[in-house]
Amino acid sequence: MVKRIRTSGKRSATVIEDLGLLVILFATVVAAGQEVWHMAASGSVRLADLLLMFIYLEVVAMVHAYWQSGQMPVRMPLYIAMVALARYLILDMKGMDEWRILAVAGAILLLGLAVLVVRFGHVRFPYETPSADDPHGPDTRN
Repeated sequence: MVKRIRTSGKRSATVIEDLGLLVILFATVVAAGQEVWHMAASGSVRLADLLLMFIYLEVVAMVHAYWQSGQMPVRMPLYIAMVALARYLILDMKGMDEWRILAVAGAILLLGLAVLVVRFGHVRFPYETPSADDPHGPDTRN
């Protein structure tokens, strides 16, 4: 009985995750299409437009990576945040005071350092792969 409830719960969670990912993917494709339409209608492409398209592409890649591995790569949201902050800096730089510019640039630097730390951790301390004998994977409660 407990095993059936656990299996049903896992299936339900998977369906909810997949539906959520489909909504995110669909919304991202619609937003990217709207941005392309806007660029075509205006007859120009600005750096801010390209950065926004890059953010959309990263979101699509993040959804794809999650579907491929079943895990959310931590670095991808960090990359998205870095590009979003760079886009914010580019768009609003004229209206910002020096301290805000420094704060946004510092936030980008901190996110870059976080990417390096996470990457170093993955290389230096790789995850154990679950064995075929243990369906629950490695014991990570240590």
